[in-house]
Amino acid sequence: MPARDKASHAGPSPSPAPLAQGESSALQRHGAGAAAALVLNAFIWGCSWWPFRQLQGHGLHPLWATALVYLIVVIGLTLVRPRAWRGFFAHPELWFLAAASGLTNVGFNWAVTVGDVVRVVLLFYLMPAWAVLVAWVMLGEKPSAASLLRLVLAMAGVLIVLKSPDSPWPVPQGWADWLSIMGGFSFAVTNAVLRKYRHTPSESRMLAMFGGSGLMAAAAALLGMSQTLVPAPALAMAGIPVVLALSVGFMASNAGLQYGAARLPSSTTSIVMLTEILFASLSAAALGAADITPRILAGGSLIVLAAVLAALSPSASAEGPEGAKSH
Repeated sequence: MPARDKASHAGPSPSPAPLAQGESSALQRHGAGAAAALVLNAFIWGCSWWPFRQLQGHGLHPLWATALVYLIVVIGLTLVRPRAWRGFFAHPELWFLAAASGLTNVGFNWAVTVGDVVRVVLLFYLMPAWAVLVAWVMLGEKPSAASLLRLVLAMAGVLIVLKSPDSPWPVPQGWADWLSIMGGFSFAVTNAVLRKYRHTPSESRMLAMFGGSGLMAAAAALLGMSQTLVPAPALAMAGIPVVLALSVGFMASNAGLQYGAARLPSSTTSIVMLTEILFASLSAAALGAADITPRILAGGSLIVLAAVLAALSPSASAEGPEGAKSH
């Protein structure tokens, strides 16, 4: 964000004129609409595990589903913003953004399809903790005492979540845990890359994130096929409406994020986006895709607390919206 202009005259600055009643009402309407748009984004992502599981039942592995959905999204973006390709090729550094965003989606979309949804979402939302370390390495931002405290809180929550009665040590159990942690770490890298390359055109960053998500998912699916981990795509006709609906949903969620993040402080945006955990937990509990135990609640509370503290930190309040989120 550009620095504020310094006053060119001595003495105190004049007090701003009070807003008229109509202007105040308009601001309130815009704020409510922006918050609703962010909640829509969180709702779509929080419930996205269900269509991915439906597509797997229709013969399409989540990696192939991710590749197909983002291909459709890229086509839509190209039709609306054809200039995005020019900016993408003019800035080769956006390939880093494409890779990071792609790994984010590979990890999250695969994990929520095969694992306990609440456990996956909580491990994924370690992102604010990873962001402390990633920003230190990539952006040279030395961690403060407050950020280290958030890191400790988040890691304590993870240890509680991972320490199941069946395991003697709090370590990841199976593919879903590893994919969730990888996805959350990649999300932190994605946000750092967005900040580092925020001078690039917004539509080109969106193209990099969407295109990278599809490309990385397709590459991972091909690699998985060679290792007999991922079956070949065999989408039944009944799955086509699900693919189209999920594609439209992701485009709507991104539009909601763009609208909301541009009109609310980033700290408010971050807190509202945490409702994704609520939507994921409620939908998973209602449909029997999660086991919400006191241990999960205790560990999840620490992870969410760390995320809320990160959102309320002065550095978060000072940052503007970072662009598209394709996680």
